Amino acid sequence: MSNTPQRILVTGGAGFVGSHLVDRLVADGRRVVVLDDLSSGRPDNLATHVGQGTVTFVEGDAGDRALVERLAADVDAIAHLAASVGVRQVVEAPGRTLRNNLISTLAVVDAAAALGRPLLIASTSEVYGKSDALPFTEGGDLVLGATARSRWSYAAAKATGEWLALAAAEEHGLPVCVARLFNTVGPRQRGRYGMVLPRFVAAALAGAPLEVHGDGTQTRCFAHVADVTRALAALIDGNREGGAAAGRVFNVGTDEEVSILELAQRVVAAAGSSSELRLVPYGQAFGSGFEDMTRRVPSLDALEAAVGFRPRTSLDEIIAELLQLVAAAS
Repeated sequence: MSNTPQRILVTGGAGFVGSHLVDRLVADGRRVVVLDDLSSGRPDNLATHVGQGTVTFVEGDAGDRALVERLAADVDAIAHLAASVGVRQVVEAPGRTLRNNLISTLAVVDAAAALGRPLLIASTSEVYGKSDALPFTEGGDLVLGATARSRWSYAAAKATGEWLALAAAEEHGLPVCVARLFNTVGPRQRGRYGMVLPRFVAAALAGAPLEVHGDGTQTRCFAHVADVTRALAALIDGNREGGAAAGRVFNVGTDEEVSILELAQRVVAAAGSSSELRLVPYGQAFGSGFEDMTRRVPSLDALEAAVGFRPRTSLDEIIAELLQLVAAAS
């Protein structure tokens, strides 16, 4: 097998981050097989590539073990991005979210291990839970809440997926890399599952109130999807025997921190909007007992040392781009 994988299976490749990763891999001259059940992904995200023959699209479930193994047999590496995501889904359907994420990851890990295919697993910053050891480092403790709080089921499933993948690395010598994605934003993202920036942009352009959950002091770091997929592609290339990424966990995102209230204010100002900001209690937005993290900031030192990554796109540039795209589409 070449050190640089030329044929890559991307699960969840019709989704927001997945389709942008496909764009980057194709631009780099790779052939891509996409497996997606279209529960949140969209075929038009891949239409150009499929028409040109650079991408093969298969509609199906990443939890279908026979299908995953058949597709994995014809590629050089696997990037597993298929997942049930979004705070809204986690709160409204915690059982389905937990099962989907565990079953699909187990199927992909087993296929990769059986066939010896290097595997990149997309995880999440949610696994850090309520840790206050900031900035988050990959070797830091994970501090999750009580099992009675459905909020933590997604984080638990993704952390378990990491352990499954890293166990395959230890037991089978499989090149495995884990990418913990922080808040990723950009074209093709929708507010359907509670994604905050698309919601704010749409509301500001419509002159509607921007609903800020809680008191708005909670902070996040928003990375452009082009930066995130640039990092993912570099990790795929570095995830080989003896490679800089193999057997390791990496934070992927940006360390530019902003409060959600300030984010709303910046969107309104950039849009020249008259929208008001409305604070909505967590209980009203997500039901009683919802817990949130006060701050979520990654250390990017490990990622920079391994593949030379630093984010290039500022938050103000992201907001301006999304406002332009949404306005043009309306």
